[in-house]
Amino acid sequence: MRPQVTVVGLGPGDARFVTRQTVDAIRDIAPRFLRTSQHPSAHLVLDAPGGATTFDPLYESAGRFEDVYGAITDELVDAAVTHGHVLYAVPGSPLVLERSVRQLLLREDLEVEVLPAMSFLDLAYAALDIDPVEAGVRLVDGHEFTTAAVGDRGPLLVAHTHANWVLSDIKLAVDDAAGDEPVVILQRLGTPEQAVVHTTWAELDRTVDADHLTSVFVPRLAAPVGAELVRFHQVARTLRERCPWDQEQTHESLVRYLLEETYEVVDALQALDPADPATDDALVEELGDLLYQIEFHATIAEQEGRFTMADVARGVHDKLVRRHPHVFGDVDAADSATVLKNWDAIKREEKQRTSVFDGVATSQPSLSYAHTVQRKAAKVGFDWPDVGGALAKIPEEAAELVEAAQSADHDAISEELGDLLFAVVNVARHLDVEPETALRAATQKFRRRFEHVERLARERAIDLHATDLATLDSLWDEVKKRE
Repeated sequence: MRPQVTVVGLGPGDARFVTRQTVDAIRDIAPRFLRTSQHPSAHLVLDAPGGATTFDPLYESAGRFEDVYGAITDELVDAAVTHGHVLYAVPGSPLVLERSVRQLLLREDLEVEVLPAMSFLDLAYAALDIDPVEAGVRLVDGHEFTTAAVGDRGPLLVAHTHANWVLSDIKLAVDDAAGDEPVVILQRLGTPEQAVVHTTWAELDRTVDADHLTSVFVPRLAAPVGAELVRFHQVARTLRERCPWDQEQTHESLVRYLLEETYEVVDALQALDPADPATDDALVEELGDLLYQIEFHATIAEQEGRFTMADVARGVHDKLVRRHPHVFGDVDAADSATVLKNWDAIKREEKQRTSVFDGVATSQPSLSYAHTVQRKAAKVGFDWPDVGGALAKIPEEAAELVEAAQSADHDAISEELGDLLFAVVNVARHLDVEPETALRAATQKFRRRFEHVERLARERAIDLHATDLATLDSLWDEVKKRE
């Protein structure tokens, strides 16, 4: 016979709402386990002969709720294997937003019996005086509000809003809320301290002190949560299915557009003026074009059955969480240097790379490529102690280029010119200057000045194609003095 776990629910409030069947199970089955003692009816389990083990310490030690639920499941399985039959008590109903129970039910090596129990939903709907079926109320986990409520205007009943930071996260998830949307906060339903507080979306996280018996009812949102991203995802799918040009594209054919859109984003970033909000418009447009390229590649992969945009978002989300243990874990990082050091260490462990250059993109612009390769080598100590050593290489490489030029050997000239450029990049790195950005700025400056030269030439009826170098130099010097 398989090990058995009997799961009971302690109802939404005090002991009045606990069923007789649950009370009998608590009396008859031991050992007993309690997900949390933070519940008005927890004493029924704790005060039973032999007491109970609570999982409260796990909430303090684990970094994520998923880790808590996994640890609870493992401990319950071990206990059931040892004792044959154990009791597991949870707040409310075992089948309403109880992830640990859901994990238990997935175990094939376990016999799980779930006893019916009253949930907080019945008391919530009574307090709100609504019929949830007629009103079309949707139940949402507060920890998953940003994703679970995508596209929903309401009405929404949000559970697991046990702290004010959860309420803040929920509020911030709706970018376009006006702030005056009505919200009802329900607290300690089914107890003498029951409270039904009417407030607004803007005051959601400032009206009450949230606790383990807090939930939120949202009659209607001004704007659906995440609706714009959902619409954007859908239009990418539609274009791929119906537009002849989109249908013809492949990952390879889109590379040129991905690069173009990336450079256009860079242009828009460089054109930003902190004093002129209108310059944001170009950046918004270019970021959208770049985002479409990402969505396009994900849509192609989805049609091929390989991966989806959800996989992309989930992957980068989880990677960012893993590589920021100072934010999502218990690692200390007082400065950005420590953050980068931790990032690199975690990345090396994840990738299991054999060379410091593994993962460096060879298709990036050559100046950026040289900068990245030098930086990687420097991380293991292969570097000049200061900029002086790097600067000394420039005249050395320049002399070798002159010598190669005199030999008229094209291959040698190309090689020595590359060495000179590489040395210049090394100087830029030591001076904490991004060479791609520096050269782009210098090129833009040259272009701007030469365009001024062209204007002066037109004003003075000078034919640039026919004039001599001395005249051009004179115009150039005049432009530089004006600047």
